[in-house]
Amino acid sequence: MSSFEQIDKYMEDHFDENIEELSKLVAIPSIAAQKTGQEECAEFVGEMLKQRGFEVEIMPTAGAPVVYGERKGKTDKTLLFYNHYDVQPAEPLELWESPPFEATRRNGKVYGRGISDDKAHITSRLLAIDALLDADGELPCNVKFVVEGEEEIGSVNLPDFVKDNAEKLAADACIWEFGGVDHRDVPLQYLGLRGICYVELSVETASIDAHSGLGGSIFPNAAWRLVWALSTLKDQDERILIDDYYENVLPPTERDMELLRKLPDPAEEYKSRYNIKEFVKGVKGGAELLAQETLEPTCTICGLTSGYQMAGSKTVLPAKASAKVDFRLVPNQTPEETLTKLRAHLDKHGFEDIQMEYMGGEAPGRTDPDDPFVQLVVKAAEEVYEDPMDLIPTSGGSGPNHAFIEYVGVPIATSGVGYPGNQVHAPNENIRLDLYMKGARHIARILKAYGET
Repeated sequence: MSSFEQIDKYMEDHFDENIEELSKLVAIPSIAAQKTGQEECAEFVGEMLKQRGFEVEIMPTAGAPVVYGERKGKTDKTLLFYNHYDVQPAEPLELWESPPFEATRRNGKVYGRGISDDKAHITSRLLAIDALLDADGELPCNVKFVVEGEEEIGSVNLPDFVKDNAEKLAADACIWEFGGVDHRDVPLQYLGLRGICYVELSVETASIDAHSGLGGSIFPNAAWRLVWALSTLKDQDERILIDDYYENVLPPTERDMELLRKLPDPAEEYKSRYNIKEFVKGVKGGAELLAQETLEPTCTICGLTSGYQMAGSKTVLPAKASAKVDFRLVPNQTPEETLTKLRAHLDKHGFEDIQMEYMGGEAPGRTDPDDPFVQLVVKAAEEVYEDPMDLIPTSGGSGPNHAFIEYVGVPIATSGVGYPGNQVHAPNENIRLDLYMKGARHIARILKAYGET
C-alpha cells in the first residue's frame, strides 16, 4: 500500500467520527453579529487542536478571541492555515428544513449554519492531519493555525492582531479559509480577495415621524434626503461619482486577462441560478464579465431603512433614514482612502447632515499566480479531482488576506470543500460529503508535498 493509499484509507475509516466532531462544532452558535458563542467555540477549536498535539493559545483581542495553534514537523518549513469559527445569523429560521445548529445528514450532504463557512474547512484539515500523523507519526512540516471569531463582521480586530504577532505567526506560505469547485466540479484556485469598506449612512430630519398630510409639503423628509444623497454616489452607467475615486485603481493586467480567458463563461449559469435577464453595463459574458465581476471597484446599497414597512398603509413622513453601503476595493485602494473621499463627496454636494458610521473594512490582497507555492497546491489537486485547477486572479469577495501578505509576507493559496450550491449565509447551508473528503485528501497532499520540497 502506497503512502497516499494508507492516508486515504485512514480518512475513509475515520470519516464518521470526524463528521461527528464537525457536528459538535456546528452545534455551537458562534454568531459574531450577535456576539454569542464565540468564547465557547474558541475553546472547542483549541481543544480539537490540542488533541492533535498542537501547542494552543486562546489569545484575546478587542473583540472575539483568536485561537493560535502550532505543531512542529519533520522539516523547518512552516505552513500557516487561516480559518474562522464565527458564523452568520441563522435567520430567517422558518426557511430551514432542519434546525440550523444541528448538523443534519441527508442526500449525501450535511446541513447546518456555518458548516461550509467555515467550520467544515477546519475539521477537514484536521482529518488530513490525523491521517498524516497516523501514517508517519509526525507532520511533514511545521503547521500553524490562526482561527479567528470575527470574519463575518469584517475581521475588525484581526489586522492589528496579525501586525502585533507577526513574529509568532511567521511562516513560509498560507492556506486560506475557503476553496472548492465550480458548477462543473472543477477545482478553483483563488489568488486574491477584493478589499471592502462598509458604512452606514444615516440622517435625522425631525425628532419624531409626522403625519404625511401635515408634513408632506412643509417638513423635510429623511427618506428623500437620504435617497438624494445616495443618488450622487453612482450614475446609471454604474460609474462611481466620488471625486478621484479611481485614481489609485490598478487595471487588470494582461496576465489577469489571460487567466480569465481560460475560464468557462459563467453568464448562462448566473442567469439560471439568479433568474436575471442581463448584466449591468451591457456586458454579455466571458472574460469581460469575469473581469467586471472581480477586478473592478463597486458601490453597493446593501439595505435601506426608513418609515413604515409593514403590511398595509401608514401615512407617515419619516424622521429618520439609514442605508448600509459597501464599497468593494481593488489594488491599490484602501478603506481609509474611501472613507475620506466619501465624506468629502457628501459635504461637497451639500449633505453635511448625512452621518457616516464605519462598520469595518480591509484592503485588497493578491498572490502571484506563478508563485511556486501556488503551483504546488495546483499540482497537488490533480490526483484528487482528476481535473487541473482553474486559476482565478481574485475573488469578488473580501477577507483579511492583506494583513497576512503585508505583515507575515506569505503567498496565499486556497483549498477547501465548497461548491456553488452550499448556500453560505442563507438557510439550509450545507456541504457535500464527497467534496469534504476530496478537500481533506487535497490538504494531505499539499502538506506532504510541501514538506518534501
